[in-house]
Amino acid sequence: MTSTCLPSPTASPSDPIPLRKQRDFRLLWTARTISVTGSEVSKLAIPLTAVTLLTASPSQMGLLTAAASVPALLFGLQSGAIADRLTRHRPLMIACELVSCAVAVTVPLAWLLGLLNVTWLIVVALVIGSAAVFFRAANFPHIAAVVPSAQRTEAMAGFQASYSVASVSGPSLAGLLVQILTAPLAVLAEALSFLTSAVLLRAIRTPERNQPAPSRGMWRDVVEGLRASITHPVLRALLGAGVTINFFAMAYTAIYMLYMVNTLSIPKALIGALITLSGVGGLLGAWITARLSKRYGENRVLVISVVFFPIEILAVGLVTGPLWWKLTALALTGTITGAIVVAFATCMGAITLRETSPELRGRVNATVTFAVQGVLALGGLAGGILAEFLGLRPVILICAAGIALSAIWIWTSPLRPHHHRLPI
Repeated sequence: MTSTCLPSPTASPSDPIPLRKQRDFRLLWTARTISVTGSEVSKLAIPLTAVTLLTASPSQMGLLTAAASVPALLFGLQSGAIADRLTRHRPLMIACELVSCAVAVTVPLAWLLGLLNVTWLIVVALVIGSAAVFFRAANFPHIAAVVPSAQRTEAMAGFQASYSVASVSGPSLAGLLVQILTAPLAVLAEALSFLTSAVLLRAIRTPERNQPAPSRGMWRDVVEGLRASITHPVLRALLGAGVTINFFAMAYTAIYMLYMVNTLSIPKALIGALITLSGVGGLLGAWITARLSKRYGENRVLVISVVFFPIEILAVGLVTGPLWWKLTALALTGTITGAIVVAFATCMGAITLRETSPELRGRVNATVTFAVQGVLALGGLAGGILAEFLGLRPVILICAAGIALSAIWIWTSPLRPHHHRLPI
């Protein structure tokens, strides 16, 4: 087990060049920021196209919504095995972006030609979702080629900041583009984002020297990734915590809007502002995490952040009083939780990269992604069903308690503080 207080065997004795001054990292970060922002635009533009122009039925909307997440379940594990067979990951990443661009362009073209229908949108969502699965599988080990080991936590924080930027700016940009261009033409923004990402990725010069392990067949390769994720004590703890958090977080999300409007009487316009504050908190969290991890190590930041994970849900479940007080409490805890989520995700990614053998990085990352994403549907279903029988507030408090259980995974693992006496 490696300790974050020990220097990396590949680290330079002198201070490394700051990431912001490293050309290839800037290209990679910019590519991801543009791509995920474009994806946020399509999350509004494509459903609006289905609803306003194609008069989609509720069942069709359900299929369209599911189409974005189905590829992760169908190809998630296999994508990791494929990524681990590659000597170079960037060509696959570029190909995924180009495929996504080409498919997204068909939406406005089909609309202009009078050919667009809901089935077309579902196929587009499936193809883009599949490309995203393979992109993520290749991107995770590719980071190790571009970013020195001593700076990977800072790099992970930078990528988490990208997601926060996208979550804050994406919906607003989408609304503006839909208003100006109409929903189908707004999908062009997503296509352009994929194309721009591909061009930026193509400009990266860092050579890749990945040494893939010999393949023993798809099924055996997948099983090897599963076995590594479950038998390695640190990876098992991260996987268990991630699944626990996502299950109860999605159960909470399923009834969040109902509870905010019907129980807390929060004006609908202000709910959006509260969600935006979570994204702002994520930006702060990325900035703080990069600095704290340098001083205390990823392990300590992770074990502390997981303790405070339930704070927002607990506040939502317990807060009462006048509107100004509820808004103040929810704004504060939402911002804090946004920072905590990014801190946890950043350290989780950096520790996974650190603890996983290079030839298994694609499969381990794919296993974790498959598990934590796959449990989302179960969590949402459970939250809705439980609320029918127990009521909204009890389920909110159950979700807070459930997320608190994730700390057990971390604190009973080798990540717990007394296993790593880090200098302060």
